[in-house]
Amino acid sequence: MGVTSFEQMKKEIPISKDKATNDFVLCVADAITNNVPQSAHQGEWEVVVFDSAQVNAFALPGGKIGVYTGILNVTENQDQLAAIMGHEVGHVIEHHSNERLSAGKLSNVGLAVATIALGASEIENKGLWMAGLGIGVQYGVIMPYSRSHESEADIIGQELMARSGFSPAASVQLWKNMSKLSKDAPPEFMSTHPSNETRIQTLNNHLALSQPYYLAEKSSGKLPTCVKPKVIPKPKETPKS
Repeated sequence: MGVTSFEQMKKEIPISKDKATNDFVLCVADAITNNVPQSAHQGEWEVVVFDSAQVNAFALPGGKIGVYTGILNVTENQDQLAAIMGHEVGHVIEHHSNERLSAGKLSNVGLAVATIALGASEIENKGLWMAGLGIGVQYGVIMPYSRSHESEADIIGQELMARSGFSPAASVQLWKNMSKLSKDAPPEFMSTHPSNETRIQTLNNHLALSQPYYLAEKSSGKLPTCVKPKVIPKPKETPKS
C-alpha cells in the first residue's frame, strides 16, 4: 500500500528538479535511513522532494520518504530537517500505519465525512490507504495517526536523529518554529496531534536520554555535513486553463 500510494502521489504532485534542494534533502535522508532497523525496512529508501508549498513530509512502509519544499522554509538547517524525517520514519519503525489500518476501520460516520470531503466518486481504496498511512489531511480521509502515535514518533525520531549525528536539541527548536505557524491551531483535546507546547516539553525532557547518542557520534567525528541552500525555489504555479 505504501508503494502504491507513493507512486500515485508522484503522478499527482510536481517533483522538484532543483539540484541543491535535492542534494540537501537526500544528504539528511541518507544519514537517517542508515540507522533504521531492518525490521522496519530492508533495502534502499526512495526519497522524493515534492515541489509544493505544503509544510509537510512523510515516510511510508516500503522505504518511501516524501518531503515538500514548503517545509524547508521552516527547517532552518540539517538538524531540524533531520527532526522532521526522524519523526516520520519513527511512524514506520513503530508500524503505526499497520496499527491504524487494523484497528481503525472507518465507521459509517467516517465514510459520510469522507464522501462529503472527497466526493463519492473518489471514495476508493486509494483514499483509505492514504488515511491509514497517515500522509496528511490533503490526501487522508481522516486526520492521520493519534496523539499517542505522534508522541511516540517524536521520541523515536529524536533518538534516531541523534544516533545519525544530528543535534537532538534541534527537534525542540523545530516545534517552536512550527508553533509560530500554527497560532490558530485547535486545543489539544480537539486534535489528533499533541499541542506544540506538549511536544516541546516532551522533547525537552527526553534530551537527557538522546543527547548521549549525539555526543558519541560527535566524538567519533562522523557528523553529517548537509548544507541547506540559501534559496529554496518557490513551487511553480499551475498554468490556468
